[in-house]
Amino acid sequence: MSSYGTLIFFCGKMGAGKSTLSGKIARERGAVLISEDEWLAALFPGEIKDFNDYISYSSRLKPVLRSHVEQVLLAGTSVVLDFPGNTRKQRAWFKDIYSQHGIPHELYYLSVDDEVCLKQLKQRQKEQPKRAQFDTEEVFRMVTGYFEPPEESEAFNLQIVERKSA
Repeated sequence: MSSYGTLIFFCGKMGAGKSTLSGKIARERGAVLISEDEWLAALFPGEIKDFNDYISYSSRLKPVLRSHVEQVLLAGTSVVLDFPGNTRKQRAWFKDIYSQHGIPHELYYLSVDDEVCLKQLKQRQKEQPKRAQFDTEEVFRMVTGYFEPPEESEAFNLQIVERKSA
């Protein structure tokens, strides 16, 4: 039996509730929560103005965090990464963290209808006005165009969370 921590990460469209669920799971499990949005805002304040900026800065952040997260997991503490795993390439980064040492992992796939995501984005615009320029239907449609749901061939320990519009 491994004494490693568990790596917990997420896949779901923009507005699906990944950040909300990541916080809940981290609290319930006493895990370290690392939020990409918080790190990017702290390290690059005011520098992320569009989706291309996000891609650029996110790609700079991940190599720095990768080794750190692995060390925390090897020390026996679980880590919840509130980073999107919405494409095969993004999910490969998570796999790179846990696969070399056989660290336990869980991928939560939030299977949420577009209508629900858009409704939640409108609510987030009100609650977090600084994000309002990114939390639009236009950005949602653009980002969703890249979305790739996880496939069985990727061999993740998958937990599916479904939410349909009423």
